[in-house]
Amino acid sequence: MLRLYGGGLFDLPPLQTRRLLLRRVVMADARDIFDYSRDEEVARHVLWEAQRSVRDARAYVRYLQRLYRAGQPSSWGIVEQASGRLIGTIGFMAYSPEHNSAEVGYSLARSHWNRGLMTEALREVLRHAFEDMQLHRVEAQFELDNPASGRVMEKAGMRREGVLRGRLYNKGRYVDVALYAMLREDYAARKGGVAP
Repeated sequence: MLRLYGGGLFDLPPLQTRRLLLRRVVMADARDIFDYSRDEEVARHVLWEAQRSVRDARAYVRYLQRLYRAGQPSSWGIVEQASGRLIGTIGFMAYSPEHNSAEVGYSLARSHWNRGLMTEALREVLRHAFEDMQLHRVEAQFELDNPASGRVMEKAGMRREGVLRGRLYNKGRYVDVALYAMLREDYAARKGGVAP
């Protein structure tokens, strides 16, 4: 049985890890979002274009807030507790109610790459997905020429399931992606117990 927050599966309650706070994005975050989203390297492997102005960031915040209000799959802002700054996003890209599964995606400011922060955030989102949301499956995909994202998924305990050739059209080209996933029983095995 799915556990709901405030009546909706995707209400996105605040989540905390040792170094991070995952929370809903607010308009005051627009400057921080723009600071990392304008970086072409950050935007290179995601399905959005690098932002050109703070106005783009505000439009993105308004988009997320519409998803929040509608109870649709959406993203948390990733806040670094030490600085209080929003340094990325992580959340649900899609949900299949008939299969009780969701897809997760993320992005992170380049200045915070290679510090284990995204792995920390993904582990907490997986915990929430299986323990609180009672999902059966969570999957994620990454472009093959972005192996660092695959390492994040592996370190969080997701398993590689295969390569989908020409799966996405991104920035003028078709790209191959690797598909990773975790099932409730995988999560339970990592926790050393029975699936919640």
